[in-house]
Amino acid sequence: MPEVIMKPTLVFDWNGTLLDDADALLKTINAILGRFGRPDIDMPTFREQCELPLSVLYRSVGMSEGEAAIVDSDGSAIFHDTYEPLASKADLRKGARCILEAARQQAVSTIVLSSYIVDPLRSQIRRLGLDDCINEVLAFESRATQFKSMSKGERLRLYMQANNLKPESTFIIGDMPVETDIARDLGLISISITGGFVSESRLQAAQPDYIIHDHHELLPILQRHGFFSKRIGP
Repeated sequence: MPEVIMKPTLVFDWNGTLLDDADALLKTINAILGRFGRPDIDMPTFREQCELPLSVLYRSVGMSEGEAAIVDSDGSAIFHDTYEPLASKADLRKGARCILEAARQQAVSTIVLSSYIVDPLRSQIRRLGLDDCINEVLAFESRATQFKSMSKGERLRLYMQANNLKPESTFIIGDMPVETDIARDLGLISISITGGFVSESRLQAAQPDYIIHDHHELLPILQRHGFFSKRIGP
């Protein structure tokens, strides 16, 4: 019988991980702070304080509970109406297109698991020409349900169960400790990428299996686990 070659599953966070939108998010946060007469924060402060949902961040940088509630009202329209035009100009992180294309060439399943919203996320994927590289998008259904319906971890658990995905060959790549927590809960291989929404020290404290600085560092890790041929490309 021919040898059965097991392929990995790659689960990527989107914002800050594949999409290089940390600057867009910081500008959005500062625009919101300015509306309430609060001073701007810089990128190091943002990366030390960033938590999801963002209402946690608003409070930690000095906004009152009432002010945070105003921002969260109406489906967080204040946030989305500021952030989305900025994010529409953001590019992919370094090496992201290369690893996604390599996965497509080798018919490796690639999933986006996000705390964002399905429709604008799919629009970003189309804008960046990644339709053929992303097999599935798991995210919140709408602004109204964001952070109110099931968690990222539960969404992924149900998807893996429905599609009979093996934890030992599933890699989750993200820029926040939550992805490491999900990996620990589900028995996945965790890879944290710096340069996103949180500091490297916070990523280290979460103790992922690997820490990388751009997506070019991902391929050698996959190869170390016995996945992907040594030769990638045409």
